[in-house]
Amino acid sequence: MATPNISSDLFQNQPSRSIDQEDICITCEDFSLSYGTKQALFDINLKIPTNRATAFIGPSGCGKSTLLRCMNRMNDLIDGINISGQMKLHGQDINTRDVNVTELRQQVGMVFQKPNPFPKTIFENVAYGLRLQGITNRTEIEDRVEWSLVNSALWGEVGDRLQDNAFSLSGGQQQRLVIARAIAVRPQVLLLDEPASALDPISTLKIEELIAELKSQYTVVIVTHNMQQAARVSDYTAFLYLGKLIEFGPTNVLFTAPGERQTEDYITGRYG
Repeated sequence: MATPNISSDLFQNQPSRSIDQEDICITCEDFSLSYGTKQALFDINLKIPTNRATAFIGPSGCGKSTLLRCMNRMNDLIDGINISGQMKLHGQDINTRDVNVTELRQQVGMVFQKPNPFPKTIFENVAYGLRLQGITNRTEIEDRVEWSLVNSALWGEVGDRLQDNAFSLSGGQQQRLVIARAIAVRPQVLLLDEPASALDPISTLKIEELIAELKSQYTVVIVTHNMQQAARVSDYTAFLYLGKLIEFGPTNVLFTAPGERQTEDYITGRYG
């Protein structure tokens, strides 16, 4: 099998050990989803390790974002959704009736393709989720806001302008602000749906550097169309095609020695 044209230099800092040696954060077991009569996901079986970055790759319409949104039940907001199988967070099925969806989304935060700050100050954007949690102590809120902005690599740029409107920030800064808002409530998992696709190269680099730092504290799952980006930021990669999981494994293995012909064809640009 031919080796895909991805430089091995990208994998110098990535683990080569088996996923079986990792703690598992999210598990999909024969997980399927349909929108009315249209099936979007077919019998997905997947184990996402804790405190690692996992990338979903595949052509448009293959189910990447749909699968990602299932992990905090964002698809509940769409009429006509039907699911089967199980999706578990640390062993608990997140789709049972006794699961509090609000609490689930506090544990599994999400950042979308386009930055979506609230029409509030920088400070209030980050503090928003804390107030929803019932935190009222001003000192605690201030400390958590600063912590979140530091950990989203934004404090040095906005620490002296917290009362400015969030819309005064650049696109890349707004996206890091949204990440700060997501981590302020200290989730276990951070879902990123093409977080850099609308950004310039410099802002994209900052987001990628941020992901590398965040995965030591959070389980990160990222959807990306950019395979070079997946190779740079992820420890594990899942390749989806037409709603099916074709291959999953350590990123360095999947990109340099894929086990499936479809994976090789996609990575080498033969389709997609």
